[in-house]
Amino acid sequence: MFGILIAAAITTATQGMPCEKLPSLSLPETTITTATVVPAGPFVWPEGAFRIPGAENEPAPPLPEYCRVTMVLKPTADSHINVELWLPTQTWNGKFMATGNGGWAGAIQAYGDMQHALRRGYATAGTDTGHSAADGPLGMFALGHPEKVVDFAYRAIHLMTERSKQVLTAHYAQPLNYSYYTGCSTGGRQGVMAAQRYPEDFDGIIAGALANRHIHMHTSAVAEIIRQSRNPATVVPEAKAKLVTNAIMQQCDTQHEGFLNNPRQCSFDLARLQCQSADGPDCLTAAQLETVKIFYGGVKNSKGELIFSGAAIGLPLLAQFNTIVNRQYGSDTNERLTPFIFDTVRILGFQKPDYDWHDFDLDRDLPLIDAKAGFVDAVDPDLKSFKAHGGKLLLYHGWDDPGIYAENAVLYYNNVLEKLGETQDEWLRLFMVPGMGHCRGGPGPHSFDTISALEQWREQRTAPKQIMGSNPQSGLQRPLCPYPQYAKYDGSGDLKDSGNWSCAAP
Repeated sequence: MFGILIAAAITTATQGMPCEKLPSLSLPETTITTATVVPAGPFVWPEGAFRIPGAENEPAPPLPEYCRVTMVLKPTADSHINVELWLPTQTWNGKFMATGNGGWAGAIQAYGDMQHALRRGYATAGTDTGHSAADGPLGMFALGHPEKVVDFAYRAIHLMTERSKQVLTAHYAQPLNYSYYTGCSTGGRQGVMAAQRYPEDFDGIIAGALANRHIHMHTSAVAEIIRQSRNPATVVPEAKAKLVTNAIMQQCDTQHEGFLNNPRQCSFDLARLQCQSADGPDCLTAAQLETVKIFYGGVKNSKGELIFSGAAIGLPLLAQFNTIVNRQYGSDTNERLTPFIFDTVRILGFQKPDYDWHDFDLDRDLPLIDAKAGFVDAVDPDLKSFKAHGGKLLLYHGWDDPGIYAENAVLYYNNVLEKLGETQDEWLRLFMVPGMGHCRGGPGPHSFDTISALEQWREQRTAPKQIMGSNPQSGLQRPLCPYPQYAKYDGSGDLKDSGNWSCAAP
């Protein structure tokens, strides 16, 4: 049977428009710039292509032969959206996998995801979201270019998907069976944005580490950095930050794994760390305690309204978003107020590269920034159209994510339930990953197969009751459970053995 399926795929590929003829295909507001058959073999990374930090030395199996298509999409006079589409020439599985971006995008970044999809038989595509380094670093592309902000927010992924489907239909002369999406961080935002704005684009979406509150996430970080800059007494020194982390882990890490299997099981009273009299090395002043409470409780405005979620308990206090950005993205400044986060305020919000942070006021300025660029955030919980389409939404987030706090994913998940009703697990599931950092890595079970889970869910109507996770470095294995369930230790045996864990209700 398998041989018959492969033969059919080969025949289908030769019945449509050949790869080299695809540039002659006429599509709206689209130029197909190249279409070339790439022989089977190892992937050759384009010069300067984004690579996930730490993944450079991971083994990469060779790729099957494919047709590499490059396109430029221009839905407006100021748009220039680069798209790369890969079409397997011999073993197409009848499916399409769109891929997302990270950070501010600005390049086709998901070559790793595209390789993985191609090996599985998918046609797959990625985009730079409509800007590149030539348009300026980080958020500078948005200076004087409102249409590019729209492309970044949602239009690029949608049009990439539409055009890719049109090209692959012409190439294969065969209808598309399923259309899927996978992305993490900004890619997570792009995934839920698609479910909100274009519910028929995808049959299934994998969205990790949601940056769906891009505006509020960055603005709240700016607000907290400025608050501490204005009042140095609120700054928590490194030694005291370690004191906080050690106290939390001593109480809550009962299995001594170095991470919390379920942070929500830990009830830690931060107030017990406050100095009872004079300041000292083993306690927090009232001002320092307030900073710790904000770190774990989230940034709020003067009315007490949550602007962005705080960190999960157990996340080290100094593992803040901007320090991770400095290390991973190479900021040109050692100051805490990095352009990576500040560009949301000064460029998206105020269109002022020389914006003076001393003028910033959270209560006054966030509504102004929301009015200008709030459409970048993908926060609408009304996903009934995506649900009606038969779509499946698989969310995941690492509890130890220092870049985008995990409680943000829980918040969005709960908002959807509040909007559509408590029982939505036939199409919506969230998997919280203990000990995982931003999208990957960490001491927990950070390696897992979401694509197979999504395929079985959408195509075979078998919802994922759990997804097996592993840590290739330590050998740890553990089931990942649909929230609010969590993996519960059976009480005996090796903690790294998945057989000693099972999904349980809180």
